[in-house]
This record gives sequence, structure tokens and C-alpha cells, in this order.
Amino acid sequence: MPRWVIFLLDLTICVIALLVAYFIRFDSTDLPFDQEFDIFKKGLPIYLLIRGASFFLFRSYKGIIRHTSAEDIKKIALSVTFGTIVIVIISFIKHEWWDSHYLFPSSIIMVEFFVCTFFLLVFRFIVKLMYTEDLKKEKDLVPTIIYGSGIYGVITKHTIEKEANLAGRVICFVDDNKKKAAKTLEGIKIIHSSQLDDFIKKSNAKKLIVAIKNPDKSKKRAVIDICLANDVEVLNVPSPTKWINGEFTLNQIKKVHIEDLLGRDSIELAPDRLANEYNYKTILVTGAAGSIGSEIVRQLTAYTPEKIIILDQAESPLYELEMELKEKGLLEMTESVIADIRNVERLRNVFKTLQPDLVFHAAAYKHVPLMENNPSEAIITNVLGSKNLVDLALEYEVEKFVLISTDKAVNPTNVMGCSKRIAEIYAQSANQLNKTKFITTRFGNVLGSNGSVIPLFKKQIANGGPVTVTDKRITRFFMTIPEACQLVLEAESMGNGGEIFVFDMGESVCIYDLAKKMIKLSGLELGKDIEIKITGLRPGEKLYEELLTNEENTQETHHPQILIARVRNYDFNEVSEKINELTQLFDSQNNIQIVKLMKDIVPEYVSNNSIYEKLDNQ
Repeated sequence: MPRWVIFLLDLTICVIALLVAYFIRFDSTDLPFDQEFDIFKKGLPIYLLIRGASFFLFRSYKGIIRHTSAEDIKKIALSVTFGTIVIVIISFIKHEWWDSHYLFPSSIIMVEFFVCTFFLLVFRFIVKLMYTEDLKKEKDLVPTIIYGSGIYGVITKHTIEKEANLAGRVICFVDDNKKKAAKTLEGIKIIHSSQLDDFIKKSNAKKLIVAIKNPDKSKKRAVIDICLANDVEVLNVPSPTKWINGEFTLNQIKKVHIEDLLGRDSIELAPDRLANEYNYKTILVTGAAGSIGSEIVRQLTAYTPEKIIILDQAESPLYELEMELKEKGLLEMTESVIADIRNVERLRNVFKTLQPDLVFHAAAYKHVPLMENNPSEAIITNVLGSKNLVDLALEYEVEKFVLISTDKAVNPTNVMGCSKRIAEIYAQSANQLNKTKFITTRFGNVLGSNGSVIPLFKKQIANGGPVTVTDKRITRFFMTIPEACQLVLEAESMGNGGEIFVFDMGESVCIYDLAKKMIKLSGLELGKDIEIKITGLRPGEKLYEELLTNEENTQETHHPQILIARVRNYDFNEVSEKINELTQLFDSQNNIQIVKLMKDIVPEYVSNNSIYEKLDNQ
């Protein structure tokens, strides 16, 4: 409807309100209403002029009535109030300096103010209600459930009603609070999350929107699992930080990601305590352009370090990290270094020139099948590269050195895991020299890291499949990248040297089930739209990952989810000699000899599904 029509309707409502005020004021036949009609007739043009000017000034007629919001109500209240104040002033001036008559009796003006405000608001709400009810009658609207009956749930409902193109009709709110169950919200019933499964089956609901700012992840995961089991599409309301002018639109509501099913409630650490560790320190981060290294850099920028040295051999990813830091105004606190950790002289120059106080060593080769076929590269990077950094940390008296390891180093079954275990052993033995405090952290797979299974599955699903899983029984631990890096920073702060910190990673995830859920979350049907192909275990691949060896146990720390592994001690000189012998085999490129010596250094290394299994029988 054109805005000028709304303007005229508002003025008509004002006239009706003024008449109602007169009828309320002169509600008895013995009162001289006829005598007042002349005053009414003379004052009406001025009244309309004032009301029209106030509507124009506050643009109260500009809002789309069927989408009336709090802002529209505010404009109406301000325009009516302003108009009434002007009417009172004009009435007083007319009485005192014009013709000794008020524009309208004061009682009329007062009653008109309330009646006019009420009528204007009721008019808008009636139109909005009629529009909403008309939408609900449409047969093709998808029955939709909103998870969350708080403010975000209400805003989501209003957004659905405002934007008809969603083709959704809210039939229920779901909440984890039992006190809200059986109540209604804006005429829609609220059920407890424990009733969701039965409700979906009875109502034939097809869509659920998660509209909670900070949901409990375990409860959210349970709700999503119920929806997936009942072929209900699950969507997420965006974070309030991404809303535009305090509101979001329906095209911002996105599908739930698999990370929402794997992520747990984040570890809460003490950033104020960590500030004492990182403020005014020069910190070297190797592998700074990788998934873990770059997140460590991001988290370190929250403090006030003297300098963060971001070192990596990958030019383009390092440049991208530089640009990200520049956009945030953080580039000044960093020093970018292109270097290969296998080049000891290049590293020596970095230590000599920049004098790091702390080192976070995240650079490594990590892909199991590739390292299984290239053992020489695994030892020259993961072992010799780590040794170079450990030796230089000792030489230049670095305060603390954190080696970022992996669960694949525990009872290794592949070259990559064994190479990381050898790096652990060397760093642990170097701690005996009492110069630098060497600390190791172990954790499982991180969600969304480069080359991890989830990005692979997403790509395969986008390409129409098949989704490849090596074995139906295979399981893995998962954690988020920020959570993993919090662990690393916390481990550095609590470490006294020689510890291997492990993390309570919760329950392991079946990769086959993970693939099925990702297919469902993509809106596809397994066996109809896409297939899962079992390819068989890759060389060196484990069915189940571990965080501790059989010979290790743990001791508690101040944080219930962070433990210290008790491991056996190694002699630094003996380990150093073995590693030197191992790295000397690089030139020979004799994979059998390399792996044989690796097994000698790490006796628990037993190959699995690999050509090196024959070495275990000798």
C-alpha cells in the first residue's frame, strides 16, 4: 500500500480518536455537546495540520504495517506525544493572545492523546495479526520447530512470519528448561526437549531452527541427533555479531555443520594468568601458517608480547596470515620469517638475531600415508627439524620450548607417528640438561584442519560422492582448533619441563557414523543420492587412536581436563647419538634401513597394514 494512503488513514484515525474523546467527555444528554461543535469545527483544521506535521516529522507512516516492530511503536508514541504538546501550546496561545478560547478543552486533549495512541497501535497490530494468520492458513508452509524459547527464539519466529519466502510455519518451541514445558509463547506451545522425538512423529515436522545464543553443546547434539533420525532438516540462527542493525534475515539462517555435533563445551582457561607468561616476551612459532600454528599466533596476539616470530616455509599461506593480522592492526607485533626447519644455519640466524624467549614448535609433516611412502622426509623434517630447534633452544637459552605432538605418537603403527615420538623423546631427554624447559602436548584430530577427514567428506559430498571411509570400525578423537591451541598455551604456562600433557578428549567418534551424519546434514539420502565406499585401511593406519601408551599413566593438574603423562626417562647423549645415526641414513634413501632404526629407537612401534610389518618379525 502506498505510504500516502497510510498517512491519510492515520489522520482519519486521529479524527475518530478526537470524536471519541468528545463522546467520552460529553457522554450525558444534559451536557452542551452542540455548543462545543463549533469549537470542534474551528479547531479541526489546526488539529489535522499539527497531527500531519508530527507524522511527517517522525516518519511514523513509513513503516510496513504488517511488519510493525518496536521501532515503529516508538515512532508512533513520539509523534503523538509531540503533536499533543504542540496542541496544548497552540491552545494556550489562542486562549491568552487570540480570542480567549482554547483550541479544545483540556480534558478533550488529554483523552484524545490516549485514545489516538491506542487506535494507531491497534490498527497496526490488527493488520499484522491478519497477515500472520493468513500465512498460517497456507497449506504449503513447512511445519517448523524452534529450539529455544528465549529472546532469540522469539526473534526467529518474528523473522519467519515477516519473510513469507521461507515457507515455514512455527508449530512449536522446544526448550531444555522443564519449567517452561506446557506453557505457550505468543500462542505457540513449548515442549521439553525430552518430548521432541514423539512430537516430531506426531506433527510431521520437517524443519528445526536452533535459536539459542550459547547452547549446551551436549544437549544441542542430542536434539540434532533426534532430528537426523527423523529426517528433519536442522538450521542455525547466526551469531548476533553477524546480525545487521540488530536483526537477521532468513537467508542468514544456515544449515548445521558437522562441527556442531562433534564440538564439546570449550575448556575455560584463565587468560589473566596466562598474560604473565606471554606479555613482553619474544615468541617463536614454527609452522605458523598451518592450522594449529596460525591459531596459536592469533591467541598470542590477545596478549602484549614483545614480538611474535611467525616462521614457515610456505610462502603463500604465511602471506595470507600476514594480511589477516594487518587487517586487525596486529602486524606490527609480528616478524615474518620464511625458513625451513631442516636448515639449521637459517634457524641459527633467526635465534641469534631475534633472541626468542619462548618457542612453540608446530611445524611437521602429518599425513600418515604420505610419510609411510617417504620415511626419509619424515625423519629429516619431523626428527632432524625438531632436533635443530631443540639444540638451538639450548644454545640460545630459550626459557621454554613447547613441542606440539599427536596421539599417533602413542604406540605408533606408522612412520609419521614414530617420527613424532622420536621428537618427543629427544625434547624430553634434553630437559635433563636443566637449561630450557621442554614441554610436549598431545591431542587428537582437530576439526577443520588442513587435510583432515571433515573437509575431505565435504568435498566428496559436494562432488556427488562417493564418500570414502577406510573401515566401518575406525574411530577418532576430535577437538576444535581454538581448544587445541588453548591447551598448548595452558601447557606452556603450567609446565616445569619434561612433561607430556594430554587432554581428556571425551568419547571417540566412529568415522562411518560421521560420514552418514554429514550426508544427512547436507540434505541427501544415503543409498539414494550418495554412497559410502569402504576402501580398506591405508598403510600404517590405526583403527583406534590412543593418548597414552600401556606403560604410561597420568597425574592430575589444576584443570580436570588436562593431565600429565608419566613416561620413562631417556639419556640425552644416547638419544642424540641414535638420531644422528638415523638422519645420516637420509642420503641413502634406504627406507627399510630407516624404518628399522626407527623401530630400534621406539620399541613399541609396530607397523600396521604396511610393507614394514616384516621388520617386526625379525
